[in-house]
Amino acid sequence: MTAPQTPAAPDSPATPPAAPDVLAPAKLGPVELRNRVIKAATYEGLSHKSLVTKDLVDFHVAYARGGVGMTTVAYCAVAKEGRTDRHQIHWTDEAMPGLRVLTDAVHAEGAAVSAQIGHGGPVANPKGNGAPALSPSRHFHATTLSFAKEASLDDIRRVTEAHAEAARRAVEAGFDAVEVHLGHNYLASSFLSPRVNHRTDAYGGSLTNRARLAREIMRAVHDAVGGRIAVVAKMNMDDGVPGGFWLDEAIPVAQWLEQDGTVDALEMTAGSSLLNPMYLFKGDAPLREFAEVMPQPMKLGVKMVGDRFLRSYPYRDAYLLEDARQIRAAVKLPMILLGGITGKPVMDLAMREGFEFVAMARALLREPDLVNRMREDATTPSLCIHCNKCMPTNFTGTRCVLVDRGTTRRETWGKPAGYVA
Repeated sequence: MTAPQTPAAPDSPATPPAAPDVLAPAKLGPVELRNRVIKAATYEGLSHKSLVTKDLVDFHVAYARGGVGMTTVAYCAVAKEGRTDRHQIHWTDEAMPGLRVLTDAVHAEGAAVSAQIGHGGPVANPKGNGAPALSPSRHFHATTLSFAKEASLDDIRRVTEAHAEAARRAVEAGFDAVEVHLGHNYLASSFLSPRVNHRTDAYGGSLTNRARLAREIMRAVHDAVGGRIAVVAKMNMDDGVPGGFWLDEAIPVAQWLEQDGTVDALEMTAGSSLLNPMYLFKGDAPLREFAEVMPQPMKLGVKMVGDRFLRSYPYRDAYLLEDARQIRAAVKLPMILLGGITGKPVMDLAMREGFEFVAMARALLREPDLVNRMREDATTPSLCIHCNKCMPTNFTGTRCVLVDRGTTRRETWGKPAGYVA
């Protein structure tokens, strides 16, 4: 007689996978990074006549030496009229030798390096560029006291191809990734925004139409790099202004980018350099410091009514997480958490929440070697106090004002740097 069979035990619930170690190597598209910490794009204010300087190279070498997996060079305009500052790099033949020196120097420290590419659109500086700013619709920019012209279909085609050419040149210059700027109401972001985009053609009206330019740009960049380097899209979740682009529209756009297969990772951001710049940063708005570096009549305007444009918002660590986790739930793409990443506990939280990478900015401006010190002691706190007084310094060389690192960078701009072609 056969013995009765013991019923099989019910399957145990699957153990959730452990969160990845933020300081361990990881793949970003085709690129292997030594860890999951990225120095976020912060405009350095250290290029001169659109060329790389020794100060710009030293700026990024400091973060590479300090332990980040990748540092991001910001902001490299895809066209001359897309610059937000007249000294910003754009992708000319003359800029290429200096960019290669920069990438080689970062690689020598064991880190990867990304180029943030984009077109400033209505945020661009028409006086410095010697050309009108472009916008989806005619728009008055209070900071430049000028109107941006409506982009024609020829402008749209030209700028899209300029993104592809910038990506090809990034590969040639030795970059490991490009970060395409789809945020902050720069050109692609301004097309996404119903507050700024009043077009009635195929690039305006419905969300499908307003997202057309961003998707075409990402397709052009993806095809241009051909899988040789990583492609990251930096996209707004929220413009921070009434009637602007918001999370309910950001979710389907993120899903479309995933369906298009044109990006290796998403970095979600917020705010409008055109209409509400402090919304991204949170913390104090340094009105006095901004006024000190502004030319007239902007200096007087900032002193009198700057608090209407440069608003203060309460700061907390990981302040974009609540919105970004909704994008995280809607896509399977790797994601980079930005906003209030200050130390190992916040990084570990991001990993537990399903983000593959983190991006740090202000904390690293204060302490370029913070990642190395966190590796030695996970309890190492960031010394950044989120005063945001680093923001006005991008006119003279971006830095933490609480750290004395010697000569103001602008004083070296007119001197031979050795890295300027």
